[in-house]
Amino acid sequence: MILKVIILGIIEGLTEFLPISSTGHLIIANKFIEFTGEFANMFDIVIQVGAIFAVVIYFRDKIFPNFKEKEQLKEKFYLWLKILVAFIPAAILGVLFNDKIEYYLFKPTPVAIALIVGGIFLVIAELVCKSPKIESEKNITIFTALIVGFAQCFSLWPGMSRSASTIIGGLFVGFSRSIAAEFSFLLSIPTIMGASCYRLIKSKLVFSSYELFLLLLGTLIAFIVAYFVVALFMKFIKTNKLYPFAAYRIILALVVLVVL
Repeated sequence: MILKVIILGIIEGLTEFLPISSTGHLIIANKFIEFTGEFANMFDIVIQVGAIFAVVIYFRDKIFPNFKEKEQLKEKFYLWLKILVAFIPAAILGVLFNDKIEYYLFKPTPVAIALIVGGIFLVIAELVCKSPKIESEKNITIFTALIVGFAQCFSLWPGMSRSASTIIGGLFVGFSRSIAAEFSFLLSIPTIMGASCYRLIKSKLVFSSYELFLLLLGTLIAFIVAYFVVALFMKFIKTNKLYPFAAYRIILALVVLVVL
Protein backbone atom coordinates (compact mmCIF):
# COMPACT_ATOMS: atom_id res chain seq x y z
CA MET A 1 0.00 0.00 0.00
CA ILE A 2 2.84 2.42 0.80
CA LEU A 3 4.33 1.90 -2.66
CA LYS A 4 0.94 2.72 -4.23
CA VAL A 5 0.72 5.90 -2.16
CA ILE A 6 4.23 6.96 -3.22
CA ILE A 7 3.35 6.38 -6.88
CA LEU A 8 0.12 8.38 -6.59
CA GLY A 9 1.86 11.19 -4.70
CA ILE A 10 4.41 11.50 -7.49
CA ILE A 11 1.67 11.46 -10.14
CA GLU A 12 -0.26 14.18 -8.29
CA GLY A 13 2.82 16.35 -7.96
CA LEU A 14 3.74 15.92 -11.61
CA THR A 15 0.28 16.56 -13.05
CA GLU A 16 -1.58 18.98 -10.77
CA PHE A 17 -0.35 22.16 -12.42
CA LEU A 18 0.27 20.89 -15.92
CA PRO A 19 -2.74 21.13 -18.28
CA ILE A 20 -3.15 17.34 -18.41
CA SER A 21 -5.47 16.63 -15.43
CA SER A 22 -4.13 15.30 -12.16
CA THR A 23 -7.49 13.80 -11.17
CA GLY A 24 -7.74 12.05 -14.50
CA HIS A 25 -4.27 10.58 -14.11
CA LEU A 26 -5.02 9.43 -10.57
CA ILE A 27 -8.27 7.74 -11.65
CA ILE A 28 -6.43 5.92 -14.44
CA ALA A 29 -3.54 4.99 -12.11
CA ASN A 30 -5.96 3.78 -9.43
CA LYS A 31 -7.48 1.41 -11.97
CA PHE A 32 -4.09 -0.04 -12.91
CA ILE A 33 -2.74 -0.45 -9.37
CA GLU A 34 -6.13 -1.55 -7.98
CA PHE A 35 -6.46 1.30 -5.50
CA THR A 36 -10.21 1.98 -5.47
CA GLY A 37 -13.09 2.66 -3.10
CA GLU A 38 -14.21 5.49 -0.83
CA PHE A 39 -10.79 6.04 0.77
CA ALA A 40 -9.08 6.06 -2.63
CA ASN A 41 -11.47 8.75 -3.91
CA MET A 42 -10.82 10.85 -0.81
CA PHE A 43 -7.07 10.26 -1.05
CA ASP A 44 -6.98 11.57 -4.63
CA ILE A 45 -8.58 14.84 -3.55
CA VAL A 46 -6.87 15.41 -0.21
CA ILE A 47 -3.26 14.94 -1.37
CA GLN A 48 -3.78 17.89 -3.70
CA VAL A 49 -3.23 20.03 -0.61
CA GLY A 50 0.46 19.17 -0.87
CA ALA A 51 0.55 20.69 -4.34
CA ILE A 52 -1.16 23.82 -2.99
CA PHE A 53 1.55 24.31 -0.37
CA ALA A 54 4.05 24.19 -3.23
CA VAL A 55 2.19 27.04 -4.98
CA VAL A 56 1.98 29.08 -1.78
CA ILE A 57 5.73 28.83 -1.26
CA TYR A 58 6.63 29.47 -4.91
CA PHE A 59 4.35 32.52 -5.22
CA ARG A 60 4.80 33.75 -1.64
CA ASP A 61 5.89 37.22 -2.78
CA LYS A 62 2.66 37.64 -4.74
CA ILE A 63 0.44 36.09 -2.09
CA PHE A 64 1.64 37.71 1.13
CA PRO A 65 1.67 41.52 1.25
CA ASN A 66 4.04 43.80 3.08
CA PHE A 67 1.66 45.31 5.62
CA LYS A 68 3.88 48.36 5.96
CA GLU A 69 3.25 49.35 2.34
CA LYS A 70 -0.36 50.49 1.89
CA GLU A 71 -0.24 50.47 -1.91
CA GLN A 72 1.03 46.89 -2.03
CA LEU A 73 -1.56 45.86 0.54
CA LYS A 74 -4.28 47.35 -1.67
CA GLU A 75 -2.94 45.51 -4.74
CA LYS A 76 -2.84 42.18 -2.91
CA PHE A 77 -6.36 42.68 -1.57
CA TYR A 78 -7.67 43.39 -5.07
CA LEU A 79 -5.82 40.36 -6.47
CA TRP A 80 -7.40 38.08 -3.85
CA LEU A 81 -10.79 39.60 -4.50
CA LYS A 82 -10.46 38.60 -8.14
CA ILE A 83 -9.28 35.11 -7.17
CA LEU A 84 -12.26 34.62 -4.84
CA VAL A 85 -14.69 35.86 -7.50
CA ALA A 86 -13.22 33.33 -9.95
CA PHE A 87 -13.50 30.61 -7.30
CA ILE A 88 -17.27 30.98 -6.78
CA PRO A 89 -18.78 29.31 -9.91
CA ALA A 90 -16.94 25.99 -9.61
CA ALA A 91 -17.42 25.97 -5.83
CA ILE A 92 -21.19 26.21 -6.19
CA LEU A 93 -21.42 23.57 -8.93
CA GLY A 94 -18.98 21.30 -7.10
CA VAL A 95 -21.08 21.29 -3.94
CA LEU A 96 -24.35 20.79 -5.85
CA PHE A 97 -23.19 17.99 -8.13
CA ASN A 98 -20.26 16.36 -6.31
CA ASP A 99 -21.96 13.01 -5.74
CA LYS A 100 -23.23 12.71 -9.32
CA ILE A 101 -19.80 13.69 -10.68
CA GLU A 102 -18.09 11.00 -8.63
CA TYR A 103 -20.69 8.38 -9.57
CA TYR A 104 -20.79 8.99 -13.32
CA LEU A 105 -17.44 10.54 -14.24
CA PHE A 106 -14.77 9.06 -11.93
CA LYS A 107 -14.09 6.29 -14.44
CA PRO A 108 -11.39 5.80 -17.11
CA THR A 109 -13.66 6.18 -20.16
CA PRO A 110 -15.18 9.57 -19.21
CA VAL A 111 -11.67 10.70 -18.25
CA ALA A 112 -10.31 9.68 -21.66
CA ILE A 113 -13.07 11.59 -23.46
CA ALA A 114 -12.34 14.67 -21.34
CA LEU A 115 -8.63 14.40 -22.11
CA ILE A 116 -9.41 14.51 -25.84
CA VAL A 117 -11.86 17.43 -25.51
CA GLY A 118 -9.40 19.41 -23.41
CA GLY A 119 -6.57 18.68 -25.83
CA ILE A 120 -8.62 20.00 -28.73
CA PHE A 121 -9.44 23.19 -26.84
CA LEU A 122 -5.76 23.71 -26.01
CA VAL A 123 -4.97 23.61 -29.73
CA ILE A 124 -7.85 25.99 -30.53
CA ALA A 125 -6.72 28.42 -27.83
CA GLU A 126 -3.19 28.49 -29.22
CA LEU A 127 -4.44 29.02 -32.78
CA VAL A 128 -6.97 31.75 -31.92
CA CYS A 129 -5.43 33.65 -29.00
CA LYS A 130 -2.33 35.21 -30.53
CA SER A 131 -2.52 38.82 -29.29
CA PRO A 132 -2.61 38.92 -25.49
CA LYS A 133 -3.79 42.18 -23.94
CA ILE A 134 -3.18 41.34 -20.28
CA GLU A 135 0.50 40.99 -19.37
CA SER A 136 0.19 41.59 -15.61
CA GLU A 137 -2.16 40.42 -12.86
CA LYS A 138 -2.81 44.12 -12.16
CA ASN A 139 -4.65 44.34 -15.50
CA ILE A 140 -6.99 41.46 -14.69
CA THR A 141 -10.49 42.80 -14.06
CA ILE A 142 -13.27 41.33 -11.94
CA PHE A 143 -15.11 40.47 -15.16
CA THR A 144 -12.20 38.62 -16.79
CA ALA A 145 -11.52 36.81 -13.51
CA LEU A 146 -15.15 35.69 -13.42
CA ILE A 147 -14.92 34.37 -16.99
CA VAL A 148 -11.88 32.31 -15.97
CA GLY A 149 -13.93 31.12 -13.00
CA PHE A 150 -16.69 29.88 -15.30
CA ALA A 151 -14.05 28.17 -17.43
CA GLN A 152 -12.84 26.38 -14.30
CA CYS A 153 -16.27 24.71 -14.04
CA PHE A 154 -15.26 22.45 -16.93
CA SER A 155 -12.60 20.95 -14.66
CA LEU A 156 -15.35 19.33 -12.58
CA TRP A 157 -15.31 16.75 -15.39
CA PRO A 158 -12.28 14.59 -14.43
CA GLY A 159 -9.81 14.62 -17.27
CA MET A 160 -10.54 18.17 -18.42
CA SER A 161 -7.93 19.51 -15.97
CA ARG A 162 -8.40 22.49 -13.70
CA SER A 163 -5.13 23.95 -14.95
CA ALA A 164 -6.06 23.48 -18.62
CA SER A 165 -9.57 24.87 -18.16
CA THR A 166 -8.40 28.03 -16.42
CA ILE A 167 -5.42 28.62 -18.72
CA ILE A 168 -7.66 28.21 -21.77
CA GLY A 169 -10.21 30.56 -20.22
CA GLY A 170 -7.45 33.07 -19.50
CA LEU A 171 -6.11 32.91 -23.05
CA PHE A 172 -9.57 33.51 -24.51
CA VAL A 173 -10.07 36.69 -22.44
CA GLY A 174 -6.67 38.06 -23.44
CA PHE A 175 -4.20 36.82 -20.82
CA SER A 176 -0.64 36.11 -21.88
CA ARG A 177 0.39 32.48 -21.34
CA SER A 178 2.47 33.27 -18.27
CA ILE A 179 -0.29 35.37 -16.65
CA ALA A 180 -2.89 32.73 -17.51
CA ALA A 181 -0.73 30.08 -15.82
CA GLU A 182 0.04 32.31 -12.84
CA PHE A 183 -3.61 33.20 -12.24
CA SER A 184 -4.52 29.53 -12.67
CA PHE A 185 -2.03 28.55 -9.98
CA LEU A 186 -3.25 31.23 -7.58
CA LEU A 187 -6.88 30.25 -8.22
CA SER A 188 -5.97 26.68 -7.34
CA ILE A 189 -5.36 27.69 -3.72
CA PRO A 190 -8.98 28.31 -2.64
CA THR A 191 -10.33 25.80 -5.17
CA ILE A 192 -8.30 22.80 -4.08
CA MET A 193 -8.30 23.73 -0.40
CA GLY A 194 -12.09 24.02 -0.57
CA ALA A 195 -12.46 20.68 -2.38
CA SER A 196 -10.15 18.92 0.07
CA CYS A 197 -11.89 20.35 3.14
CA TYR A 198 -15.30 19.47 1.70
CA ARG A 199 -14.14 15.89 1.06
CA LEU A 200 -12.73 15.56 4.58
CA ILE A 201 -15.94 16.90 6.11
CA LYS A 202 -17.96 14.40 4.09
CA SER A 203 -15.76 11.60 5.41
CA LYS A 204 -16.48 12.86 8.96
CA LEU A 205 -12.76 12.35 9.58
CA VAL A 206 -13.44 8.69 10.17
CA PHE A 207 -10.30 6.83 9.16
CA SER A 208 -7.65 4.81 10.91
CA SER A 209 -4.23 6.04 12.03
CA TYR A 210 -2.72 4.04 9.14
CA GLU A 211 -4.99 5.77 6.64
CA LEU A 212 -4.00 9.12 8.16
CA PHE A 213 -0.34 8.18 7.69
CA LEU A 214 -1.02 7.33 4.04
CA LEU A 215 -2.75 10.69 3.50
CA LEU A 216 0.16 12.58 5.05
CA LEU A 217 2.74 10.60 3.08
CA GLY A 218 0.95 11.18 -0.22
CA THR A 219 0.53 14.88 0.58
CA LEU A 220 4.23 15.30 1.41
CA ILE A 221 5.37 13.61 -1.79
CA ALA A 222 2.92 15.66 -3.86
CA PHE A 223 4.29 18.85 -2.27
CA ILE A 224 7.93 18.09 -3.06
CA VAL A 225 7.30 17.05 -6.66
CA ALA A 226 4.80 19.84 -7.37
CA TYR A 227 7.19 22.59 -6.27
CA PHE A 228 9.73 21.66 -8.93
CA VAL A 229 7.03 21.18 -11.56
CA VAL A 230 5.61 24.68 -10.91
CA ALA A 231 9.05 26.25 -11.21
CA LEU A 232 9.82 24.43 -14.46
CA PHE A 233 6.40 25.03 -15.99
CA MET A 234 6.52 28.78 -15.33
CA LYS A 235 9.83 28.94 -17.20
CA PHE A 236 8.53 26.73 -20.01
CA ILE A 237 5.28 28.58 -20.68
CA LYS A 238 6.94 31.98 -21.12
CA THR A 239 8.53 30.92 -24.39
CA ASN A 240 6.71 27.76 -25.48
CA LYS A 241 3.25 26.85 -26.74
CA LEU A 242 0.88 24.30 -25.25
CA TYR A 243 0.77 21.92 -28.23
CA PRO A 244 2.91 19.21 -26.55
CA PHE A 245 0.40 18.93 -23.71
CA ALA A 246 -2.49 18.70 -26.18
CA ALA A 247 -0.74 15.90 -28.05
CA TYR A 248 0.07 14.05 -24.83
CA ARG A 249 -3.55 14.27 -23.66
CA ILE A 250 -4.92 12.83 -26.88
CA ILE A 251 -2.36 10.03 -27.08
CA LEU A 252 -2.97 9.06 -23.44
CA ALA A 253 -6.74 9.09 -24.00
CA LEU A 254 -6.46 6.78 -26.99
CA VAL A 255 -4.27 4.39 -25.00
CA VAL A 256 -6.79 4.36 -22.14
CA LEU A 257 -9.72 3.73 -24.51
CA VAL A 258 -7.87 0.81 -26.10
CA VAL A 259 -6.48 -0.76 -22.92
CA LEU A 260 -9.39 -0.15 -20.56
